[in-house]
Amino acid sequence: KAVTAILAGAALSVSGLIMQTLFRNPLAGPYTLGVSSGASLGVAFLTMIGGVLSTFNFHLSTLGLPLAAVIGATLVLLLVMAVSRRVTSNVSLLIVGMMFGSIAGALVSLMQNFANPDALKLFIVWTLGSLSSVGWGDMYMLVPILLLGTLFVLLALKPLNGLLLGEDYARGLGINVSRSRLYIVLATGLLAGGVTAFCGPIAFIGVAVPHIARGIFRTSNHRITIPAAALIGACLLLVCDVLCSLFIYPLPISTVSALFGAPMIIWIILKNR
Repeated sequence: KAVTAILAGAALSVSGLIMQTLFRNPLAGPYTLGVSSGASLGVAFLTMIGGVLSTFNFHLSTLGLPLAAVIGATLVLLLVMAVSRRVTSNVSLLIVGMMFGSIAGALVSLMQNFANPDALKLFIVWTLGSLSSVGWGDMYMLVPILLLGTLFVLLALKPLNGLLLGEDYARGLGINVSRSRLYIVLATGLLAGGVTAFCGPIAFIGVAVPHIARGIFRTSNHRITIPAAALIGACLLLVCDVLCSLFIYPLPISTVSALFGAPMIIWIILKNR
C-alpha cells in the first residue's frame, strides 16, 4: 500500500505539472484530457454489463476493473492523439480533451441510469479511489506503464522549458512543438491512466502539487520541478493514506488528499503574496 501511494503520488504530480506547462493553465491537471473519464467509462461498461449478465462474477473484478480502465483510458488517449496531429493550437486540444471527457461522462451517466444497485455500488466504490486494492501481482503491470510514461517525460524535458513562454517562443528555439506535445500527451496518458486504472480517480494531487513544488523551490525549471513534484506528491499521498487509516472506517483517499492539501496551497499563495 505504501509503495502504491509513492508511485501514484509521483505519477499524478508529474503528469499534472507537464499538463500545466503545456496548456499554460494553473488549473490543468492529469485528467484534463479526459483520461480519467475514459477509465471511468471502461469500468462503468464492465460493471454495468456485469450487472446485467449473470455469467459475470464480481470476484473476477480484481483484474477486470484495472483492465477495463486501461482500455477506456487508452481509447480516449488515442482519440486525443489523433486530434493533436490535426490541431495546431494547445487551447483547441484542451477544449477537445474536455469534450471527450464530457462525452464519456454522459455515457457513464446513461449506464448508471439503467444499472442495478449492486453494479452501481461497485462502480461508485471504484470512483472514490483506493490504494488498498493494489497487490504485488498488480505491480508487474503498473510499474512498466509508469516507467514508460516517465521515459516520455524525459524525452519532453528540454521542450517543456521552452513551452513555458509559449508555442511561438518554443518554435523560435527550434523545438518541434507537435512532437513535444505528442510526448507530453503520451506521458500523461500512461502516468495518469495507469494510476487511475489500478487506484481509481485520485483528486487534487495532480493539480496542487506542481504549485507546491514551484512555491517551495521558487523556480519553473523542469529539471528541478519534475523531481521535486514527484517527491512531494509521493510524500503527500503517503501521508494522506496514513491519515485515512487512522479512522475506524477508512476514508476515501481523494477526500483526505483534498482536505489535507488545499490549506497548504492557500498558505503557500498567501506567504508568497
